[in-house]
Order: sequence, then structure tokens, then C-alpha cells
Amino acid sequence: MADTIESRLEAAGVTLPEASAPAANYVPTVTFGAILQTSGQLPMENGALAVTGKLGAGVDLAAGQRAARLCAVNVLAQAKSALGGDLSRVKRLLKLTVFVASDPDFSEQHKVANGASDFLVEILGEAGRHARSAVGVPALPMNAAVEVEAMFEIA
Repeated sequence: MADTIESRLEAAGVTLPEASAPAANYVPTVTFGAILQTSGQLPMENGALAVTGKLGAGVDLAAGQRAARLCAVNVLAQAKSALGGDLSRVKRLLKLTVFVASDPDFSEQHKVANGASDFLVEILGEAGRHARSAVGVPALPMNAAVEVEAMFEIA
């Protein structure tokens, strides 16, 4: 099997879900020239929010990393939809912003964000190495533990 994004997803045992529809008055992606920006994606799994609550207040680091990984899966689902199903058009992941619902004393947002970063490097290879911000916030939509948005360079 050729070394493609799709083959790496298969090897990782990941099937991308259908891209979810926006939950409010926004679009899921915007393309500007060779840039594809996704809206923030929540840790949805099988159509339901998989990880809720705050890191450091009932949600542990492993659950936060799992949430970030699920968000990254949904980011790729949105990118695939925006690119007409053709993830080979992804040239590079430029930037991730990872929002972590956090207790005021929690300071390991960067470790939570690794759940998304590690997954995207695994799936995208060198093209997945990216700039990143990991930001602690008091709350996220629907009590999600993590939200991730991404910016890609596309062909």
C-alpha cells in the first residue's frame, strides 16, 4: 500500500467520520487561496461528545489527550470534506490552536495538546509538523474538555 494519509489512517485504525455540520452561525471551513482554516472541532465520537469537563477538576491528563486526538480526527474530517474527499491536497499543517477547559490551577495544556499534535504528525508525516498554541480557558461549548482548530496549506 502506498504511503498516503489514507493508508496511515487505516494503519492507525482510524476511520474519519462524516464532517459535522456547524452548531451555530458559522461555516466549518474557509479556504483563502492555498490556505484552509477549520473552525474549532470538539471531541466527538460516534456522534456524541466523548470527553466533557475541565482538566484538573475531574478530567485527567490521559482523558484530555484522548479528547485532543478526537478533535484532531474531526479536524481531518472537516479538511477532507472541504477538499472534496481528497486529503492528498494537504501540503502542510501550518498551525494548531488547542483550547483546553481548565481548572485555574491546571498548567499542563501543552501536554493535553500533544494528543492532537502527535496524532497529526503520525498521520501527515513531516507535513504534519506545525506551529501551535495551547490555551487554557474556563469553559468550552457544550462543556467539551478540548477544542482544536487548524490551518493547512493546500494544493
